[in-house]
Amino acid sequence: MKGQANLNALITREDTKKLEGSDYPLIGLINLARLDHRKIFAAKNTTELKNKLEGAGNHLTARIVKYWSQNQHIQMRFDVRDAKPEDPPDMRQGINVWGEVYDTVHWAHTPLGSRSRGFVWFFSFLAWYEDIKRQKQNVILLLDEPGLSLHGRAQADLLEYFEAELSTHQLLYTTHSPFMIDPARFERVRIVQDLGIDAKEQLPKDQDGTKVLTHVFDATNDSLFPLQGALGYEIQQTLFIGPNSLVVEGPADMLYLRAVSGQLEREQRVGLSEDWVITPVGGSGKVPAFVALLAPQKGMNVATLLDFQNSDRAPIEDLYKKKLLKKKQVATYGDFSGKREADVEDMFERAFYISLVNAEFAKELRMPIDPAALNAKEPRTLRAVEAWLAANPMQSGGFGHYRPARYFSENVATLWPLVSDATKNRFEAAFKHLNALLK
Repeated sequence: MKGQANLNALITREDTKKLEGSDYPLIGLINLARLDHRKIFAAKNTTELKNKLEGAGNHLTARIVKYWSQNQHIQMRFDVRDAKPEDPPDMRQGINVWGEVYDTVHWAHTPLGSRSRGFVWFFSFLAWYEDIKRQKQNVILLLDEPGLSLHGRAQADLLEYFEAELSTHQLLYTTHSPFMIDPARFERVRIVQDLGIDAKEQLPKDQDGTKVLTHVFDATNDSLFPLQGALGYEIQQTLFIGPNSLVVEGPADMLYLRAVSGQLEREQRVGLSEDWVITPVGGSGKVPAFVALLAPQKGMNVATLLDFQNSDRAPIEDLYKKKLLKKKQVATYGDFSGKREADVEDMFERAFYISLVNAEFAKELRMPIDPAALNAKEPRTLRAVEAWLAANPMQSGGFGHYRPARYFSENVATLWPLVSDATKNRFEAAFKHLNALLK
């Protein structure tokens, strides 16, 4: 769709049944806006015409924005003017109609046809199909790579449009994009492949050529790739990301938080709400990038509970100073442990955590760690343990803070009576703070 046309020439082409390809979506767009291009052509009252055009733009905006989540600050507008000598060559006589997009943020008009290719394609298809629907035509829709020039999220918008508006028609489309596959409806997918491409020798006639496969077991890895991409994205979204995502640094945090939460709830105290999806990101250095990617997504509620040391202050404070999150959404273990620097392990009493290390690494340690032998001036228990182990190397293997977390999680029922009230109070305070942030 070019988004503009000479009305005189458009009506002539329509009467002689010689419409051009770009005419169909434009006529569909005009019809969708509840305008009649023949009546526009014959309008004799300027005020009435302006009112019709404004109403048409408002109606069209409401229809378009419903399925275009990429930019909610646009308005569709129409303008009808007498042709000017320096208009495009085929629009220099008679009356022209111009479709425009107005950006309410930048206060600027741009011709519809000059917008991005994906934007123009989306509206061209929507306008054309709305005209088909208005005429109540019976059609089968065959689309080759729809949404090819659309952003991944815009492809999701297109899928939503297909599901909501095209359900009364048979729709078949081809795609290489994982974003054009609905992971909730894999049963609709058929894999198309040519086995002869990868065969070293000529295949038998019944096996050669392009085949449509119903079962994924028969497909090659290359043919499965879009499905793998769609499934991988869906797993990532549902397993580690939810509407309420609590970002922590690693899986050890997740084990401690869930284990303690369960025990607190058994004591009729406050645990971490199940509405939080705990999302380990693999280290403090990855937190800012992960939050920057996650927080802007529509409908997402993100909070953090992070280890804290002085060197982390600037990147952690940037999470709210740069307005990725609100300040109350950026929590650290230091906020609840009463220490200037703290890891999740510092929510426990030092002696209790050392007992976990001694139990889990009993076979690797040359001798059990004595809490009194650790540097009392080091606020972080993990750092104190690592310093002790540097002076007293393990017999085999190396120390990792995941294993004590796993040991605690697996034996929490037995260990819980040894957990101090102060530890329980720290975790409960953290859980109360986080639960208050839930949507």
